[in-house]
Amino acid sequence: MKRYLLGVFVLFLVSSVGAQEKVLRLSMQEAIDYAIKNNYDNKVAAKNIDAAKEKKWETTTIGLPQINGKVDYQYWLKQQVSLLPAAAFDNRESVIQTVEDFFGLTANGSPVPPEGFIPLVFGTKQSVNAAVTLSQLIFDGSYLVGLQSAKTYLKISEQAKEKTELATREAVVNAYGNVLVAEKTLEILNNNKRILSKNLNETQKIFDNGLTEEENVEQLQITLGNLESNISNTKRLKKIAYQMLNIALGEDIEKQLELSDNLENLVFENTDLELLSKTFNLEKHIDYRIARNNKTANELLVKLEKSKALPSLSAFLNYGANANSDSFTFFDGDQQWFDYSLLGVSLNIPIFSSFGRRSRTEQAKIELENTEIRLKEITQKLNLQAQTARSEYQLSIENYQTAKKNLQLAERIEKKQQLKFFEGISTSFDLSQAQNQLYTQQANYVQSMLNVIAKKAQLDNALNVPVK
Repeated sequence: MKRYLLGVFVLFLVSSVGAQEKVLRLSMQEAIDYAIKNNYDNKVAAKNIDAAKEKKWETTTIGLPQINGKVDYQYWLKQQVSLLPAAAFDNRESVIQTVEDFFGLTANGSPVPPEGFIPLVFGTKQSVNAAVTLSQLIFDGSYLVGLQSAKTYLKISEQAKEKTELATREAVVNAYGNVLVAEKTLEILNNNKRILSKNLNETQKIFDNGLTEEENVEQLQITLGNLESNISNTKRLKKIAYQMLNIALGEDIEKQLELSDNLENLVFENTDLELLSKTFNLEKHIDYRIARNNKTANELLVKLEKSKALPSLSAFLNYGANANSDSFTFFDGDQQWFDYSLLGVSLNIPIFSSFGRRSRTEQAKIELENTEIRLKEITQKLNLQAQTARSEYQLSIENYQTAKKNLQLAERIEKKQQLKFFEGISTSFDLSQAQNQLYTQQANYVQSMLNVIAKKAQLDNALNVPVK
């Protein structure tokens, strides 16, 4: 029995330790760092960079030596017959008879050669040809442009990864903040419920003693019912908020999380008035660099279409051997093989394409002009975005300060109404109004804290503040 109890205790202890290890404890900055490594979008962006590097090497190899091997095996189910002029032979009848006897070409069901020709079959029924070819591109204008395009493509992938990291940071900040808001709201609601339940209990006793009206009890019951409904809804929202944060982190939605930061500390850390006066550097903004890189890509596309009008030069060296036999004896030691080799140079000169190349070049030029227009547009949008983000961030700080003061006032008003209510000076309706006003200010205060954090993240992205 003792061994059994000891085993159960050890199993319980191991399970408890395992459960503790499953909990992921993170501050907001740690959550951002974690998401940069594990977020689904960031993983895909990192893979895209790897693919771009491979694409760059693939393009490079086009201009490097290429070696290809080839083996052909042929088996004639029925060999072709060739007709040779009979005049080429001294004794036509003798040759025809020999051919007919050997190949079965008789008048009885078999084809009869036309007058003046002799049917002959050349070669054997089976043959094998094996060859190795070395090829080398000497000059191709499109290849040179392709190398530049591969570098640009890699840069596009790297910039996409940087933009994804910025978007991930903002998503994690919002998701992390939503969890804290749900927890803070639940804490406030439970505290309100505790106070209201106490008030209702005291009011019920006063009513039972005939010292107050039933309406006062009912009014408090209505308020308590609304509170309980809000608590239930907030619990559901809290669960969803944790799941959304897990998705932002790149974790399973049921992963257990523990947040080490709180709203008050995060508001303090994210209140940075110096950020409002920070100079906006358009040239370094990721969206502007992406737009400029798109322009470069379209410039290369124009070059590519123009390069197709240039000649291309390549060379090759071939070596092979073939064997022939009426039966499959190609692996026999006495099988005779005939080798051959060939060296060649190929020059391809585009002469006339019915203006097809000109049309493709003009299309590329139009696309480049569109990219230049978009670049001007993104310049204006980014400047406006930075101004808007500054304004919204400053407003969020001001709203937070106002909400903090209003909450203090609402708390004092509600306490006074409680005293007046239990002293019989004011009605339950007046107390209910003060309580609802307090609950509204509490919600505004919590939301204002989240807005400061979220608008700070939005401003960081608008000013292209790099991820730490």
